[in-house]
Formats: sequence, structure tokens, C-alpha cells
Amino acid sequence: MAQRQNNSNPPQDPLNDSQNGTKPEEGNGNSKKEEVELPPFEIVEGSRIPASSFMFQFKNVEYSSGRNKTFLCYNIEKSEGQAFRGYLEDEHVSAHAEEAFFTSVLPQFLTSGPANVTCYVSSSPCVSCAACIAQCLRRNKTLKLHMVVARLLQWEEPEARRALKGLRSSGCQIRMMHSSDYLFVWQNFVEPDVNLDEEGKEEVKNQSHEFIPWEDLEENSRYYEEKLAEILR
Repeated sequence: MAQRQNNSNPPQDPLNDSQNGTKPEEGNGNSKKEEVELPPFEIVEGSRIPASSFMFQFKNVEYSSGRNKTFLCYNIEKSEGQAFRGYLEDEHVSAHAEEAFFTSVLPQFLTSGPANVTCYVSSSPCVSCAACIAQCLRRNKTLKLHMVVARLLQWEEPEARRALKGLRSSGCQIRMMHSSDYLFVWQNFVEPDVNLDEEGKEEVKNQSHEFIPWEDLEENSRYYEEKLAEILR
């Protein structure tokens, strides 16, 4: 997802440039910027997210350098009683996990009747992904979709606001994540971080593997909930 910079007073994350990998450009006598070619785009799929990735990418702050990925956890329930779960993430910013899910993953579950789908996403869809989701809903009238998002992407931008309204009008139920949602994702989609000890054996970083919410989680959720209500009314 694109990084965000808003002029309001949103929740903040106390990460500085040294923590998120950015630093001032050093002079090299050449004023022309070198173009860096991104590697081929790749969508990562799996069943469990490393705990540290979840805690960073799903943290419901408004802006912090480094949160330029989209993580999407999905729960698909079929009328036959079957349930399917998994997650996708972006490898880099040239494409998004939502588009991959709604064009490549979900269609295979829609050929055999109705489906109830819940997506837990690290940030709300961009304009392009929102259009893709709306198109999927229009094509599949028996699809019921709930999107539960940690943060709102560029919510002050008119196009982003129209995209969220378009999602709702297409039949998507969208809301912000709260503590209970974080706990559900933690229990069903997250795995402990595993490190190697001096002997090369795996050791779990957090043996208890308990979800410990950050101090302002609910406060930030209410902040975003108010902004989303303003947009959708």
C-alpha cells in the first residue's frame, strides 16, 4: 500500500527513520538520481503469519514508514459447512494482495454456490482494489463479503473516500478492527516467531504465544471508526 501523510492529528507510531530503514541521502557528487528496478512482483500465500509481521503490519496507526505491504487474512464459509482459511501478502508495492485474492483465489470457491467471506486486512483497499472487489460482488450475487480493516488508506483523499462508498454500495460490509478481531486473527492466522539458537536448532521467541495489545489499540480503533462513519454516511 502507498504510504500516507495527512495533515490531521491521527494516531502515530513512534518509529524514527533509523528504525524503518530510511536515512538521508549522502552526497556523491552526482545530482542525478539512479533509478532502481523493482524485482518481479510476487504474491506470498500461506496459512500462518509470523507474529512479528502481524504486530507491525496490522498495528492501527495512521502513518509509519515501512508499512508498504498489504496483509489479507481470509475466512471462506460454504453452505455445505466447509470452511477455508489462509492469508496473502504483497511482496512489494507494484500490486496488492486484495486483487490477487479476488481474481485468483476466491473465484475457485464461488463455482459451487453461495459463500460467506470475511477478510481481515492490514489497511483498507486502494481505489483500484476497491473497484476489483466491487466487480467481483456484481458478478457473484450469492457472495456475502465482510471486510475488517486495521487502518484506513488515504482516507482524506476524495478518490479513496468514493472508493469506500462504492464498496458499500456494491454490497460489501466494511468496518474497523477492534480488540476481539485482533485476538481472533492472532489465534487463527498467526504463528510464533522462530529463531535458531547457537546450535542451529529452532527456538520459539515467545513461548506463551499470547496476543498482547498495544496501549492505544482501542483508542485508535474508535478514531478510525469515526472517520469511516463520516465517509459512509
